Amino acid sequence: MIVIGLTGSIGMGKSTTARMFAEAGIPVHDADLAVHRLYRGAAVAPVEAAFPGTVRDGEVDRMKLAAHVVGKPEAMRRLEAIVHPLVRECERDFLKAAAADNHYLAVLDIPLLFEAGRAGDVDAVLVVSADAERQRSRVLSRPEMTEEKFDALIAAQMPDAEKRRRAHFLVLTDFDFDAARRQVAGIIRVAAAMRG
Repeated sequence: MIVIGLTGSIGMGKSTTARMFAEAGIPVHDADLAVHRLYRGAAVAPVEAAFPGTVRDGEVDRMKLAAHVVGKPEAMRRLEAIVHPLVRECERDFLKAAAADNHYLAVLDIPLLFEAGRAGDVDAVLVVSADAERQRSRVLSRPEMTEEKFDALIAAQMPDAEKRRRAHFLVLTDFDFDAARRQVAGIIRVAAAMRG
């Protein structure tokens, strides 16, 4: 089974691209969704121990947690040391299930694939990208997003140009999502041909 790591900076269209793979019948593991589940389960106790006051009603409050870690590299590293091993465990279970179901291709949607040193964990890397102005506009239209928070998030991520340089596949979401869907279909055809 070929495993593609799907990544890209914030606001580039990763979720929409991942959904296109899923709609084509390709199993997709969403790292952000896994984190949301972990914040209601296995990650609650260790996150509260590391960042007191971030758990409310038995789950991690992401806004409170963000106040502790955004723009604070040491705090972010402590959080990642808790969450990343739990996410990897979820990914291993997902890939075992996909292989057992005889899928020839699976996608791991890992927003910080390069930043977390995970490129070697997949067979190929797909970077989703758009121009910087479109990215900024998309992100700043999100509720509770500020220029300061956006700038901190961008500063913590590898530059888009470097991600593009390291990609095996590229999906551009600058124009319309029909074009992106055609790019995804092409990647699926390549993976199907690679399986022999």
